[in-house]
Amino acid sequence: MSFKKINPELLAILAEDGITAPNEFQAKTLPIIKQGADLFAIGPKGCGKTTTMLLAILHKLNFEAFEDAPRALILVKDKEAALALEEKIVKITKYNSDIRTYCAYEQKLIEHQKDEIYYGVDIVIATPKRLSKLYFLNSINLNKIQTFCVHDADFIIRKEFHTDIARISESLTKCQHLIFGEAFNSKMAILNELIMPKARKIIF
Repeated sequence: MSFKKINPELLAILAEDGITAPNEFQAKTLPIIKQGADLFAIGPKGCGKTTTMLLAILHKLNFEAFEDAPRALILVKDKEAALALEEKIVKITKYNSDIRTYCAYEQKLIEHQKDEIYYGVDIVIATPKRLSKLYFLNSINLNKIQTFCVHDADFIIRKEFHTDIARISESLTKCQHLIFGEAFNSKMAILNELIMPKARKIIF
């Protein structure tokens, strides 16, 4: 996926930050993502994982809202990580207000979250625990998910996170799975075996 094929509005925003061409990490990972393959994208902090993930998601969403059910799902460690990622999405979509992003985490009443998700969203950023609860209460429709991501996935080494992620992932058989982290840990290896057996790995 060269930057030439990315939405022009998105290109303009990247250019404002001095990004005019893929860096080495993006040059290795974006073509694989474009092919639709599942991927473990492993690299150090600052190598461009977050930008890569958002480019991949927004490109697949055609940079526009569509219907009510979410089409992209991003799992994060906690509320702070969710809000930080939401801020980046708001920045990168500032010339297009159609994309709807929603954060779901434990520190907010689940009844409010159920209602707000129901009204329509394109990207859901959630903690594993809260997403799992929403899912098993039938409060979120995951049937339209095209891209499932785990952002800064090193946190899934903790058992409770890994269990929730594995449970949700098993129900998302028709979407692309992308896991981004700084190291390929033992829990990622289990996910690789159980739900992403054909996944590619880029360890940068």
